[in-house]
Amino acid sequence: MKKVVITTENKCSHCPGTRCCQYVTQHIDSPRKKVDFQLMLWQVSHANVEFYKDEDGWFLMFITPCEQLLDNGLCAIYEQRPNICHEYENDYCEYDASAEEGFELYFKTYPSLLAYCKKRFKRFP
Repeated sequence: MKKVVITTENKCSHCPGTRCCQYVTQHIDSPRKKVDFQLMLWQVSHANVEFYKDEDGWFLMFITPCEQLLDNGLCAIYEQRPNICHEYENDYCEYDASAEEGFELYFKTYPSLLAYCKKRFKRFP
C-alpha cells in the first residue's frame, strides 16, 4: 500500500471534517465590565455559540459548517471564494493542531464562562 504524502495542495481533502470550514469567528472588543460578561453569558447560552481569547484578542465563535463545503472536503466555489478564504494558508492549520491549543481562554458553555466571571469579579453578577 502506497503511503499518501500530505501537502498543502491536498491537505484539505484529507482533513477529517474540514475543520477550518466548520465555524465562523468575529473579533469583539475585550470584555472588561460585568455587563460585557452578562451579554456573553446570554450569547453562549445559545446552541453552537462559543468564545475564545488568543494573542489576537477576544472572539465570538459560531459553530456552523460552510454551506459550500463538498463531501470530499473541497470547496464548491473555490474559484469564486471570498477573500478571507483565499487568504487562508494551510501551511500549518487545524489539520496539524487544533485551534484550541492556541487559545488562552476558551468558553464553550454557560457554566464555564460563569465560573470565569465569578473568579474574575469579587461579586458576580
